[in-house]
Amino acid sequence: MALSSLPSRYGIGTMGRAAYEFVDFLAQAKQSWWQLLPLGPTTYGDSPYSSPSSFAGNPYFIDPDMLVSEGLLERAELEGIDWGGDSARVDYAAVYEHRFDILRRAFERAPSELLEEAEKFHLDNRSWLDNYALYMSLKVNFGQVSWTEWPDDIRLRKTGAVEYYTEKLSGEISFWIFVQFLFFRQWNALKSYAHGKGIRFIGDIPIYMAMDSAEVWSEPEFFLLDENCVPTVVSGVPPDEFTEDGQLWGNPIYDWEKMRSDGFRWWKRRIGGASALFDVIRIDHFRGLASYWAVPYGDKTARNGVWREGPGIGLVRALKEWFPTLDFIAEDLGYPTPEVAKLVEDSGFPGMNVLQFGFEADNDSMFMPHYIRINNVCYIGTHDNDTAVGWLDSLSGEDLEFFDEYTHHTGDESRCRTLIRTGMASPARLFVLTMQDALELPSDCRMNTPGSPSGNWRWRMLPGAASHELARELAHLTCLYRRAEQ
Repeated sequence: MALSSLPSRYGIGTMGRAAYEFVDFLAQAKQSWWQLLPLGPTTYGDSPYSSPSSFAGNPYFIDPDMLVSEGLLERAELEGIDWGGDSARVDYAAVYEHRFDILRRAFERAPSELLEEAEKFHLDNRSWLDNYALYMSLKVNFGQVSWTEWPDDIRLRKTGAVEYYTEKLSGEISFWIFVQFLFFRQWNALKSYAHGKGIRFIGDIPIYMAMDSAEVWSEPEFFLLDENCVPTVVSGVPPDEFTEDGQLWGNPIYDWEKMRSDGFRWWKRRIGGASALFDVIRIDHFRGLASYWAVPYGDKTARNGVWREGPGIGLVRALKEWFPTLDFIAEDLGYPTPEVAKLVEDSGFPGMNVLQFGFEADNDSMFMPHYIRINNVCYIGTHDNDTAVGWLDSLSGEDLEFFDEYTHHTGDESRCRTLIRTGMASPARLFVLTMQDALELPSDCRMNTPGSPSGNWRWRMLPGAASHELARELAHLTCLYRRAEQ
């Protein structure tokens, strides 16, 4: 369940009351984990997988009611703001239009003692926060255009340019530091509350960075860019039976040789930032560490890409040695090859099984429940899949008959509930259920449709949907299949 999907009066889920109530729901339902989408800021397209920072938190998730309770906002200042008219969908345009106005008011009203706390936070996080706050201030200064369109002196970080703009934009920089202070203060409070209830967090980190991001601008030497900071190749995936042109993601690709030469210092910092948010980290597109699809910059499709060797087990070992107590999950879906399987095996990380891929009458799929290994994590579907109800509705008659026979579906319960039972009963060490499937919601509630440029990342849970009755039902199943932690 994405944090953005929580109910709230402010157009998008926040770290306020509804988040605490959802933790209570999970505890009542005998759950131990809450898996989230990336928590970074979003930009054009609204995807949490394309963020301007791999360290910063999304300002949209800062709860206005908490700011009122602290005296940083007045209740009247929140009345009458149009946050969007549909409580079941995020209106990102409305949130973007108004959220920063109220955050600026909170900043202007902050007392000196709170500003001192923010400065301590700044000093503790300078390794990423200085670049991020300057980057965001420059975005405001230059009308929100990408850093690739800034004047050459600051675009290329020429001598004196960073110092000049840091002084010129000092007030704006202080605002962006304060916003991150607010985010992490609210997040740490929520995380502490969840831990007290026995709930821990699994967080996704995208494998690639957005081109228009603080990291690519401030550390271009770690990416395959030319002397003018223009990419030479970009990311994507090759054509398959679903997309004849492949998928052109367009992210800059890492200079893995450069990263290897200093012991993967950049990745250690990145994982360190993620570990401050999450208890377990799922590495998105893990297969890209074995080999990745490199598309010539400027191509309109991913057709002309080539496979290149990734950092492989070298990066994995470096991260495991640097973070000996941190657990990872490998998102190993898509283009399975022996080298990817070996990398997952050698890493020791749990891989993923998705039940929606496992019920084809004429195919002995590796995703069928009886093939799931104990070390893996079982999902009905991920944020990129249809909801279980939508997927079941799409099955052919033959596949549906196979599903019913395989799962012993009798009609005494819905097929969606049968699928949940199947996941609960699987050998996987962990079973993760999307909230949409717990609520048996249809296709229009799916989170993302890969390859679709609009309408994604918008689903929100309606108030009251996470009911006591649903919690009791999930608790019963969790205990029945011996998944409840004592």
